[in-house]
Amino acid sequence: MRFILYNIRYATGRRAHDYFRPSRKNLGRITSFLREQEPDLVGLIEVDQGSYRSGGKNQAELIAQELGHYHAHSVKYGEASLWRNIPVLSKQGNAFLARDKIRGTTFHFFEQGMKRLVLELELDHVVVFLVHLALGSRVRHQQLGALYNLVKKTRKPHLVAGDFNALWGEEEIELFLAASGLQNANHRRLPTFPSHRPQRHLDFVLYSRGISVRDIQVPQVLYSDHLPLVVDLDVEVGREKRRWPRFGRKRGSAA
Repeated sequence: MRFILYNIRYATGRRAHDYFRPSRKNLGRITSFLREQEPDLVGLIEVDQGSYRSGGKNQAELIAQELGHYHAHSVKYGEASLWRNIPVLSKQGNAFLARDKIRGTTFHFFEQGMKRLVLELELDHVVVFLVHLALGSRVRHQQLGALYNLVKKTRKPHLVAGDFNALWGEEEIELFLAASGLQNANHRRLPTFPSHRPQRHLDFVLYSRGISVRDIQVPQVLYSDHLPLVVDLDVEVGREKRRWPRFGRKRGSAA
C-alpha cells in the first residue's frame, strides 16, 4: 500500500504572499506529482473546497477525478464554529483520496482548538485517521489526548497521519506513541518543513501492529510550504500481508 501525506497549503505554493492568489496552476503541478507516485491512499491537509482561490471548485474532487480515486473531505472547523461563516476560511478543510472503495467515513471534532477535524476513513483492511493539530502546545496536547481515546477503540490495523505542528518533532508526541503503541514511519526523522530548507519534523505517519513499513521517502518538491511523505506499507490480512502492486493497476472512479 502506498500512502502519501501532503499538506498542500490550498495549492497556493510556499510563499506567504501567494496565500490568497488563485491556485489552479499549482494544483495542476500537485496533481501531476501525485499521479506519478501512483498512490493507493492520499491524505491531504489544507484543501480548498471551493473558495475564489480554486475558482469555486473543490480541490479534493478535482484531484480525485484526475487520479480515478474515491474521495472524502470536510471543513476542518467545528460544526458550530464561527469560522465556518467567514469567506475563504469556510472552504478550508482536509481530505482523503482512495483507490479502493471507501467502506466508511466518520467526521470527529475535537472540543478544543480552532482546527478540530479528525477525519476517519475505513477501507477493507485498514483504518486511517487524518488530523491537523493546533499551533498552541497546550491545546495540541489536549487534542492528542482526545485522539488517543478515538484510536484505542480501533480493532483493525490503523494509521494516524497529519500535520501535528509538533515543533520539537517526535519528542513532543512520545507520550502519545507510548500510550497508543503506534510507531513513527519516519524513523529517520526526516524534516518536512519548510519545504525550501526543511528543518522541522511536523508531518507524521504513525502505524499500528499489523502494519509494516517497507520504505519512506520525502520528495523534494516545492509546491507547498511542506514536503510530502510517501510511505510504502504492508497490511496484515489474517495471517498474511497484503501487498498492493506498484504497476499495472486498474483505477477506480471518483465518487
